[in-house]
Amino acid sequence: MKRLVALLAASVLAAACSGGADTITVYSGRTENLVGPLLERFTAETGIDVEVRYGQSADLALLIDQEGDRSPADVFISQSPGATGFLAERGRLRPLGAEVLDLVPAPYRSRGGLWVGLSGRIRTLVYNTERVDPADLPASVFDLVDERYRGRLAVAPANGSFQDFVTVLRERYGDDVALEWLRGIAANDPQRYPKNTAIVQAVGRGDVDLGLVNHYYALRAKAEDPDLPVENYFFPDGDLGSLLIVTAAGVVSTTEEPDLAERLVRFLLDEEAQTFFAEQTFEYPLAAGVEPPAVLPPLASIEVATYDLDRLGGGLERTKELIDASGLEGP
Repeated sequence: MKRLVALLAASVLAAACSGGADTITVYSGRTENLVGPLLERFTAETGIDVEVRYGQSADLALLIDQEGDRSPADVFISQSPGATGFLAERGRLRPLGAEVLDLVPAPYRSRGGLWVGLSGRIRTLVYNTERVDPADLPASVFDLVDERYRGRLAVAPANGSFQDFVTVLRERYGDDVALEWLRGIAANDPQRYPKNTAIVQAVGRGDVDLGLVNHYYALRAKAEDPDLPVENYFFPDGDLGSLLIVTAAGVVSTTEEPDLAERLVRFLLDEEAQTFFAEQTFEYPLAAGVEPPAVLPPLASIEVATYDLDRLGGGLERTKELIDASGLEGP
């Protein structure tokens, strides 16, 4: 607290001496509670004001593309690598400097140097420990179309991470296989929810046995209620059901403040910010040398599925078409 007060006082003094603080605009697909405290810390430490527009990652990416040269955005923070990849393909991101790119291992950044991963989350199957015997859990995400899971699975078809999963499914196995799996899930009478949080709550209440979510939702729920009967199940053997998805950040190509914008991206990879992601949101920090908290199983202990991040951005629209065509669309 003393450090934060001192930083705030320093930023006020810096602004007074300079006649006013610099300002950058962030379009954030991450919600305010997840990224807002970090942006406030950035302002406190640098004296750079941050104006933020929050929204769905895909919607904000489309908006930046539509705004074109008139976009006020300097930095794009995305919940989904697909939205960042879309902007990269459209030429809406500018290359980052090597000193920023080198902070993140190569698998978690753009090969073209246009964006970097900030934190990672793993797709998982959350289950009710009072209603499900671990021995009955599926060996693969593809097994969820089996009759024995009829009416027992919860999904969030409109969720960005679910759509990223389907996009990778398409990329790896083709549209026909992806559509067959989606139709199989839809035909198996799944429970549909708008968000992962709602799925974990429903599983905890016993309204549904299983749910496809990101790993941290169950951890957050159990931090609030340690007696909640939910656990994460990571699909074994590198199954696509345990896909590692990154959140990402890039500098918008039309920014008039490229140095300030890149400074923010660099800040989000500093140890303080990466520790915040790990301890407050239960995500995996991606900057080299920052360890996850003890509550998270080490990445090395989970055979996560990986994918070519640079090939994810161009497929989101087709993914949505397949989800709609399958009959799985919902809240």
